[in-house]
Amino acid sequence: MSNLVHHSISVFLGFFAIMNPIANTAVFIGLTGDSSSAERKKIAGKALLISFFIILAFSISGKAIFHLFGITLPALRITGGSMVFIIGYQMLHGSASKMHSSEVKSSSDISISPLSVPILAGPGTIATSMNYAAIGGWGGIIITVTSFLFLCLITFLCFMSGEKLMKLIGKSGMEITTRLMGLILAVIGVQMLLEGVQGAISVWG
Repeated sequence: MSNLVHHSISVFLGFFAIMNPIANTAVFIGLTGDSSSAERKKIAGKALLISFFIILAFSISGKAIFHLFGITLPALRITGGSMVFIIGYQMLHGSASKMHSSEVKSSSDISISPLSVPILAGPGTIATSMNYAAIGGWGGIIITVTSFLFLCLITFLCFMSGEKLMKLIGKSGMEITTRLMGLILAVIGVQMLLEGVQGAISVWG
């Protein structure tokens, strides 16, 4: 029983470190600064729901999915890193990406990308879920999925509390936050790219 509890805590902390709901809340604020409270709630709920089902799918049949489509983790990291860098670069220079521009009426673009993939359910999170799910058969899968579900709930609460922060810092503060989050996203994108290139070299080098 103690081993089960220890493993569950380890899985949750592993997901928490990679997903980092506190840092992602700041990114969420930067991406949804022009959205209403209802729109932000809808975006957050949809993004986290999609992320949960992505992790659920990869926890159960991650390796099979990769083999079916001929996808490698380095390729996923390089693609995701490129996407995050472009979005971060545009935010850093004060121009909105088409994926999170206030001119886009549908919130689905932001929910799916970049929030769900690759920010919330990125290559690192997917790889972590696959690794944890492979330990202990179906028991490992249940622990992995349950831990991620719990983290999604925590992240949703963090996203919703971000509204109070937005009111506190005001419009000028939001512009500064957007640029800072753009810098962070750009750095995250470069890091993902480097990890993807390093992984590709180790596999095919």
